[in-house]
Amino acid sequence: MIELPEAFNLSNQLNDTVSGKRIAEVTGAHTPHKLAWYYGDPSAYSDLLVGKTVEKASPFGSMVEMKAEGANILFGEGVNIRLHDKVEKCPAKHQLLIEFDDHSALSLSVQMYGGVGAFAEGELDNDYYRAAKEKPSPLTPAFDKAYFYAIVSAPNVQKLSLKGLLATEQRIPGLGNGILQDILFNAKMHPKKKAGSLSYGDKEALFDSLKTTISAMAAKGGRDAERGLFGNPGGYETILCKNTANKPCPVCGTMIKKEAYMGGSVYYCDKCQEL
Repeated sequence: MIELPEAFNLSNQLNDTVSGKRIAEVTGAHTPHKLAWYYGDPSAYSDLLVGKTVEKASPFGSMVEMKAEGANILFGEGVNIRLHDKVEKCPAKHQLLIEFDDHSALSLSVQMYGGVGAFAEGELDNDYYRAAKEKPSPLTPAFDKAYFYAIVSAPNVQKLSLKGLLATEQRIPGLGNGILQDILFNAKMHPKKKAGSLSYGDKEALFDSLKTTISAMAAKGGRDAERGLFGNPGGYETILCKNTANKPCPVCGTMIKKEAYMGGSVYYCDKCQEL
């Protein structure tokens, strides 16, 4: 799943490869998918995009937005995006295919679930999209201690676990269950620890871990559990994920636990992470 570091990396890769290319053909909603949702009308994508030149791609939370002369191309979360040097190399199944006049193409396909599409500038009315664009990213100076403390100290979140606080309700767009695991490991905090139990020192440690962990993930091209524009895994070695469950903790050697929690899985070290 695309989260903040992967969106950051994909935006950079798109700016390096397709910025300046002219769109020659567009196919939307080619392959039926029950859990694919579309931004805008897929039948209108071709009229909207063909003939336009791709401008800049930008990350917003777990979403990536590409500008193309008054039109926006948007995707996020469970979408695989790949760049193909020739159109005939594209996969047979996809939810959006963008072909360029140099015969290269971008294919976008939904995995388990995800959103993809295109729309004219200013036409998308979507709360998730709006929050991702309006709230500051942890990769920017605007996401400072005062901003973070206001989130974790709000009266209505004190009974929430740290997973519930940080990875739900778009409090921090782009911070999902995937990158949460290493943030909490580096902060030495259990995912079930209650927000109301955090001391000032805990909040400071959590803020520092959030900023440094996400920055490290972004700087290394995303997590090794996710893939970029060319199908290669990111360079950040994830500490806690499905691939490290039941293996020794890199700090103390205790076996890393995997547990179902809040509709997903959490990973933690019993010895290093306090509940």
